This record gives sequence, C-alpha cells and structure tokens, in this order.
Amino acid sequence: MKKNQKGILLVNLGTPSDPSVPAVTRFLRRFLSDRRVIHMPPLIWQPILNMMVLPKHAPKSAANYEQLWSSEIGSPLLHYIQRQAQLLQKRLPDYTVRYAMSYSQPLIGAVLKEFEFQGITNLTIIPMYPQYSTTTTASVQDDVARFYQDRKTVPEIRFVSDYSSFWPYVKALSNKLQKAVAKMNPDAIVFSYHGIPLSYQKAGDPYAQRCRQTTMAVIERLGLQIPCFQAYQSRFGPAKWLTPATKDLLTALPKQGYRKVLVIAPSFTADCLETIQELGEENRDVFLAAGGNEYQLLPALNDDAEWVEALAQLTLLNAVMPAQNAAMDLPSANLQTE
Repeated sequence: MKKNQKGILLVNLGTPSDPSVPAVTRFLRRFLSDRRVIHMPPLIWQPILNMMVLPKHAPKSAANYEQLWSSEIGSPLLHYIQRQAQLLQKRLPDYTVRYAMSYSQPLIGAVLKEFEFQGITNLTIIPMYPQYSTTTTASVQDDVARFYQDRKTVPEIRFVSDYSSFWPYVKALSNKLQKAVAKMNPDAIVFSYHGIPLSYQKAGDPYAQRCRQTTMAVIERLGLQIPCFQAYQSRFGPAKWLTPATKDLLTALPKQGYRKVLVIAPSFTADCLETIQELGEENRDVFLAAGGNEYQLLPALNDDAEWVEALAQLTLLNAVMPAQNAAMDLPSANLQTE
C-alpha cells in the first residue's frame, strides 16, 4: 500500500505555453471549442472560430500575453496554481496534491491518470472558480466524468462545486480588501467578476446569484459603509452579457462623484490576463479618461496564506460532508445599483 491514498486536484482554466501567436491560437482553439463555453453547434461554430475569431483575436491576445509574461515566472496563472498546490501540500501532508488545467498542460485527464497509477482511492477536486457556472465548474465535471466513464475502478470523488460564500474564502478576500481600504480610503469599491452571456443565465446558470453571494458576504463581514458596486468583465462576441459591464460602470462612476475607486476581482483566484491587463491597465485607462483621479486594483488571492488555508478547510469540510457545497444564503448588504 502506498503512503498517501488521499488526493487533491486543483483545476484552473489554463494558459498558453508561451506568448507567441501559434501558442495562443492553440490555447484559444481548445478553450473556445468547449460546448460549455460556446453554446453553438460545432458545424456552425468551428468555421467561424477558425476563419474569423482566431485570426482576429489570437494576435491581439498574444500581444497582451507578451506584456504580462515574466522571464522569471512565465505565465502568472500557471505560476500561482503551482504555488497554491505546493503550499497546500505542505499544509496537508497526508494528501497528494496536484494541479491541472482545462485547456492547457497538464490536462485534467493526464493528472487523473497519475492519481490512478499512484493508487489514490479518495479524491477531492477543487475547481479554482469560487462561484459555480456551467461555463467553468461544470466543464471540469465533464472532463472528470469523461475520464472515469470507461474505468474499471473509480476512486471516491468529492467535488467542490461552489464556495462563493464559504467563510474561510470570504475571510481571505475580506482581510485583503480591508488592508487596501485602510490604505487608500476609496470613494467606492467595485466587485468585478468574469461575465457570462445573458442567455446562459436565462437557461438556468446560477452564476450571477453566486457572485452576488460573494459580494454581500464580504460587505457583511467588513461592515462596509463605502458604496459598493458589482459588475462583469471580459465580454466576448456580439451577444448580450451580464450587466453592468465593468468598463461601462467605471465610465459612469466619475460622473456620479466617485473619483477614487478600489477594484476587487473575486472570481479570479490567481492573477492572469483578465486581471493584470484588462482590469489593471485597460479599465484603469477607462476610469481615468472618464474623470477619475485614483484607481487601484487589488491583486488576486494568489499564494496568500489565508487562501491556502481556505483550500485546506474546503478539503477537510468536504471530507466530513462530501455532498455539501460550501455556499449559503446571506442577508442583503450595502450593494449599490449603478
């Protein structure tokens, strides 16, 4: 018998292998071919993707990745999930901790095969998406199900599908935000989440409600009296997405007298293109051009000690109550409308 029979798999979206156009094209093709991400028949979507979307967007994305790529750590998202796995391994030495990506190496199936070879019989899977969505968490569930559908033996699997208001996660977010608020004294706080198409919500995706749970949980924990706003970023394509869009909100806030803004992105557990480049640069420029005076983006949880502890508590809680998601309802909080 092997020493460790319990495993933990952390899963994030993925990243190009390098910031070149071919590498970014391969990554985007895999990502945008997921039926959970794009709800369109492949016979219709694939020609659009390969002949229109990728030639247009891959060079632009590659240029953006080039700006954030580090000679020391490479891709920030890959660096931080590696750090999260390493630190969680130290925190929970009785588990074998690994990480995987949905759309880049190491892929989920490859890591599950490694667990199988190691004789893991009890597996906790934590998608690095605190707010459940069919576009993210459900896609991870699909990959896990595909791997095990023809296996002769399947480990006991505990899948953490949502932790939008799990208190250790909320605590990690809140404490990080509280320090920034004390230092900056902002006029307003913007909670910016990755968006999804409005049609997905109408079809039953609970993501928007889960985002609101996180926002309210943080506001309640800190007792914030500063006006707080919730918005959605990273819109893609011509379809209607969840509103308000972060850029639209940041354009409007200076006209309403809010000129010192602190932005937090709770749906991103590691800094990446959407936080560093989109929120950190593009949206800063939008806010300042609209009349804002001061703009600060709170870094993602990354390898913060309290976030690693939250991951440990998710694992330990789930080991006791495997059928329970780590979310709960919360009362109304100081959340403003645009």
